[in-house]
Amino acid sequence: MKKNMSSTVAPLKSLSDAGVSIWLDDLSRKRIESGNLAELVENSHVVGVTTNPSIFQGAIGSGEGYEEQLADLAVRKVTVDEAVRMMTTADVRAAADILRPVYETTQGRDGRVSIEVDPRLAHETEATVAEAKQLAWLVDRPNVMIKIPATLAGLPAITEVIGLGISVNVTLIFSLDRYKAVMDAYLAGLEKARARGIDLSTIHSVASFFVSRVDAEIDKRLDKAGTDEAKGLKGKAALANARLAYEAYEQVFASERATELEAAGANKQRPLWASTGVKDPAYKDTLYVDELVAPGTVNTMPEGTLNATADHGGITGDTVTGGYEQARADLAAVEALGISYDEVVQQLEDEGVAKFEIAWTDLLGTVSARLAGEEAQAK
Repeated sequence: MKKNMSSTVAPLKSLSDAGVSIWLDDLSRKRIESGNLAELVENSHVVGVTTNPSIFQGAIGSGEGYEEQLADLAVRKVTVDEAVRMMTTADVRAAADILRPVYETTQGRDGRVSIEVDPRLAHETEATVAEAKQLAWLVDRPNVMIKIPATLAGLPAITEVIGLGISVNVTLIFSLDRYKAVMDAYLAGLEKARARGIDLSTIHSVASFFVSRVDAEIDKRLDKAGTDEAKGLKGKAALANARLAYEAYEQVFASERATELEAAGANKQRPLWASTGVKDPAYKDTLYVDELVAPGTVNTMPEGTLNATADHGGITGDTVTGGYEQARADLAAVEALGISYDEVVQQLEDEGVAKFEIAWTDLLGTVSARLAGEEAQAK
């Protein structure tokens, strides 16, 4: 028997009611033009969109919906970098327009669409700042968020971009120490913005804490250990890491420094759970949704996870704030088996940056070939 719409999306409503903003981790021209994105906003409690180089590589690489723009860009003989930026910012602008009513209704809290700086700039502070300013100008929508990776070079860039009044989605956060540095960079940026006379209430930020990749790497090492104790710890590290991140968020934004900024109109930088699609088929496909419910968070989901949550998500209220001691115990148990937390999170950051660089390079190659083809046809 087919479920009706209200019963199908009931878990999504429960998730939203529990204080979790549901964002879609995907975007394409086809999704925009078919009305699918608008439908998800209307019927599935989606209140934001995130993109990354891999998402655009998949969307633009398929070519669907981009033919006319590619032909125009080829006639103009633009560089491949300019062509990619024109296509990606056009998609983000269109998505931002679809989500504008949500942005207005939530006073800027949601209705956000994120676009990432060129991943090749991940270790260059000044270039990242310049790119962030350019992207904000190109999209030209108040509900855009510029994604900046939480590399060591990214931290001062976050401060400077926030200090210019530009909203930021900090991405590729894996470690608790780096997350605390990200929150510090955000607060420093707010202080800069306040000194410049910028209205702090107009600045929003999320900190994208990656989840499933932590389990994928640590589980691999637990399998190698092979003991019953190691097997019993599988699937626990990522949730423990995320829950302790939320504890750090609570502590930092209860500090005197943060509350003083909040009194001046500033918004808290919300934790965003990213990489929430499970990578191990042995785990429930809504694991990183059901077990990371906490007020004032964002969960950005690939469409498969969104649909799975709508169909059979087990939303039972807050599943984060009561679990800090167990989370510490789980991570300590992993460390006791000789698996270095610091080594894992650094490896994941390095791999994350590299994966996005590869996706971006592949995208440039695809677009370059298509521009050449369009140019040849025009002759």
